Amino acid sequence: MFAAATLLAAACATAPSDEEISSKATATLKASFKPAGQAGLDRLDQDETQRTCSAAAGKAPARDIATKIEQANLATIRYPADGKLVGDWKNGEKIAQEGRGKQFSDDPNGPVGANCYACHQLSKSELSFGTIGPSLYQYGKSRGNSVEVERYTYGKIFNSEAFIACSNMPRFGHKGILTEQQIKDVTALLLDPASPVNQ
Repeated sequence: MFAAATLLAAACATAPSDEEISSKATATLKASFKPAGQAGLDRLDQDETQRTCSAAAGKAPARDIATKIEQANLATIRYPADGKLVGDWKNGEKIAQEGRGKQFSDDPNGPVGANCYACHQLSKSELSFGTIGPSLYQYGKSRGNSVEVERYTYGKIFNSEAFIACSNMPRFGHKGILTEQQIKDVTALLLDPASPVNQ
């Protein structure tokens, strides 16, 4: 009995720490990817927000940590210098439908989309949409078009982590996925009364 307990204690004493396991997993992950086209290995490097959310392992972070994440990301939002937050909803619809861009096989100079329908319902006529995110159907109709709503909507698209820590939504502006004009156009898709989102 004593020998078994000694063996067990020795085995536990030599078990790797969480930090060692994480370090080895990261090294293995990086070794299994090769840079191709515009998809470099830098995509595997997490920023502070991503590291903190990864450590939460799919659970909502504690409120104090969530507040810290939201405040740090709110500070990254760059609103348009011209003060105009809403663009053309018709272009916004094209961006919402477009899934290409940022993959190794995509032309870096070609169109980049937001692929909004992969996670959200936006219009009544859309038959196929994802449900990871909430339905955005009648988004503007239910919220109105105040300056505050425009700022929130533009900011949420630019950096979703500023409003909900550890959100699954991409940080489209913060990560340079969409341009300022594209974010304006998607904002218009959500808010313009003529948009199919609000019919």
